[in-house]
Amino acid sequence: MKKLVLGLSFFLVLSFTVCAGAKTLKVGMDADPVSLDLHVQLSGAMLQLSHWAFDPLVRWTKEMTFEPRLATRWERMDDLTMRFFLRKGVKFHSGNPFTAKDVKWSFDRMKTSVDYKGLLDPFDGCYIVDDYTIDIKTKKPYALLLNMSTYFFAMDSKFYTGTDANGHPKDTILKIGESFALNNESGTGPFVVTKRQQGVVLEMERFKDYWDVKSPGNVTKFILTPIKENATRVAALLSGDVDFIYPVPPQDFARVHSDDRVKLVSVAGSRIITFQMNQNRVKALKDPRVRQAIVHAVNNVGIVEKIMKGTATVAAQQGPAGFAGYKSALKPRYDLKKAKALMKEAGFEKGFEITMMAPNNRYVNDAKIAEATAQMLGKINISVNLKTLPKAQYWNEFDAKAADMMMIGWHSDTEDSGNFSEYLVMCENKDTGMGQYNSGYCNPQIDGLIIAARSETNLDKRATMLQEIEQILYDDAAFVPYHWQNHSYGAKKNFQIEPIVNGMNFPYFGDLVVK
Repeated sequence: MKKLVLGLSFFLVLSFTVCAGAKTLKVGMDADPVSLDLHVQLSGAMLQLSHWAFDPLVRWTKEMTFEPRLATRWERMDDLTMRFFLRKGVKFHSGNPFTAKDVKWSFDRMKTSVDYKGLLDPFDGCYIVDDYTIDIKTKKPYALLLNMSTYFFAMDSKFYTGTDANGHPKDTILKIGESFALNNESGTGPFVVTKRQQGVVLEMERFKDYWDVKSPGNVTKFILTPIKENATRVAALLSGDVDFIYPVPPQDFARVHSDDRVKLVSVAGSRIITFQMNQNRVKALKDPRVRQAIVHAVNNVGIVEKIMKGTATVAAQQGPAGFAGYKSALKPRYDLKKAKALMKEAGFEKGFEITMMAPNNRYVNDAKIAEATAQMLGKINISVNLKTLPKAQYWNEFDAKAADMMMIGWHSDTEDSGNFSEYLVMCENKDTGMGQYNSGYCNPQIDGLIIAARSETNLDKRATMLQEIEQILYDDAAFVPYHWQNHSYGAKKNFQIEPIVNGMNFPYFGDLVVK
């Protein structure tokens, strides 16, 4: 009997210790990843997931330097080649070992993704040197090869090879409809997906064989709940229903600040918020004077002050200060009198009618910004038929170019000004993927400069070229600039989120410490 009591006591103590060590993270975000397939969409939510369940070769630090992940080191072999030396002893969630074969397989698969075509256009390919060494080659000298390697995540080639229960290839990349990779994952990251219901919940548990034993992270279970409504998301944090939220809307900053149980952390971001004007849908938009009139009619300074509550930086160009292409001489242009004069000069004093679309849960105050813009354009006799949609529905409409003016925010994938131009303003080219998120602007002069800048390894000369691009876009009113959006997070006081949030908005929850 005594042995039984001692055994039971030991079991209870052990159980308490295990439970006490378990740390659950409950996250409320405005949206959840649309898939478990990394290559189905190039978006912030998908890249966040990539850092939770997978690992890149190289990762950005909070200070915007590079740190080793699946690659332990790298060296430039020649103008076209970077050699990466891979980490040994890494396992995928399936139990399969990680080798150079998985990097090459993932790289080759990513090159077949529509969303990644433009991003990978400079690259020739990935070549295996041995089981733990690869060479990544570019077609021409490319200054941003290492920047780009932060987006090369390894998928489990063995896990994703073959056919699924329906006889379909497991490696199929499918934007709409069922695919194996939609609901199945095997990465090397800190968390294993255990449950996923799109738009409802994403649950993950700590990977017991995670390679990064030096990570301070102690979260053992991760539950992500998409909470679209700002007020509901903030209420969930303040009531204790969730531990971490993003974003915290500007109108609720004071409310979060005043609660002693939680904290607000803001990080300067580089995501530009813009409206694109489709010249192929509306003849008037082909006239640069009309586009200039629209830019001059939009009071983006007022939007930052009143709608964003001062929690964003007013923009007049694509790349923010600190990026190579930033040009300090370019200033916001709100001037209603000049806007009306430009409309009259272009022969559109009486105005015209346009359609406008924007998401209502993708960017901070996106619907409010769109509503304010519609009102502002009304002052120069442009009648706006505005429609706002949830993020999940909006992107299909955006891809279809379903409105005359469409909102898009863009965070540079390479943390470089050139990336904005490659995706947002280059003439659309379905073969290369360039201009993939461009809704109707095309300027061959811009395209030539962008292509030349991609191969320019002299960084000072390249910066001058990028500044020239920004000047031309400014003069041509290629798009309507608003602001660079800050990232604002709310969390319980005992969640040490400061070290794991960053300007890219990729919270590294694998390294999160809960005290």
